[in-house]
Amino acid sequence: GMGSGLYDAGFATLGRLYGKDARRAITTLTLWGGFASTVCWPFSAWLVEHFGWRGACAAYAAIHLLVCLPLHAFVIPGIGAPAGGGKASGAKPGQTSPAHLTGARRTRAFMLLAMILTLGAMTASMIGVHLLTFLQARGLGLAAAVALGALVGPSQVGARIVEMAFGRHYHPIWTMAASVTLVACGVVLLFLGFPILALALALYGAGNGIGSIAKGTLPLELFGAEGYASLMGRLAMPSLLAQALSPSLGAVLIEWSGPGAALGFLAGMTCLNIVLVGALWVTTWDR
Repeated sequence: GMGSGLYDAGFATLGRLYGKDARRAITTLTLWGGFASTVCWPFSAWLVEHFGWRGACAAYAAIHLLVCLPLHAFVIPGIGAPAGGGKASGAKPGQTSPAHLTGARRTRAFMLLAMILTLGAMTASMIGVHLLTFLQARGLGLAAAVALGALVGPSQVGARIVEMAFGRHYHPIWTMAASVTLVACGVVLLFLGFPILALALALYGAGNGIGSIAKGTLPLELFGAEGYASLMGRLAMPSLLAQALSPSLGAVLIEWSGPGAALGFLAGMTCLNIVLVGALWVTTWDR
């Protein structure tokens, strides 16, 4: 149920409504979504303090049912009624749609992209849950670790603003390449004990921020708007499973081998993702 409220469902909806022109809408959605933790973490803390964790869960359930559900029902056009007066595809008269991957190359690109997104989801989920443990293992106290961890959110938003400003000038695969490289740099610096931990977290946050955009825009560019919603569902399935399992895997690694070994495992995965993005580029570059 939770997966239906994450970016994947939003990207699928925007792809249906705007077709090949959905890239800017996807970027804008992730920009505003970057403020979710800024609003909801203090709100959640207030709810838990006054109503307990069950009351907080009930409040969020009520928000979904009484606010989000009506918005989806009455604001989003139904099937056959795309937004913008039927201009969802973004195609103009006489304009040729770009060629998209077909056949074996499409299958290879899909498999590579699914692996890239799955490794990215594993990394983000594991770090999201265990970041304080990793920072404390680097000698920080709890308060300092919390303060440094707060840098991830602004870094995500900042990188998304840059993508919004300049993303129309380059192919989304470069957004994905920048994402995995920034994430790898941040995690590797954290693993190596780089003394300026704020830089490592800022790099990781920036990469994670634009990675959310590339997750929606790159499939649209490579595979086209036709069947985009079902494609996003197939891409999301392994990454959502990895996202669910990763915190437990991280806990086991930390317990058995320590935080350093867990960070080493994450560093290896992020470097592997750079290789996979390179393979995806080779698969798609001459299309």
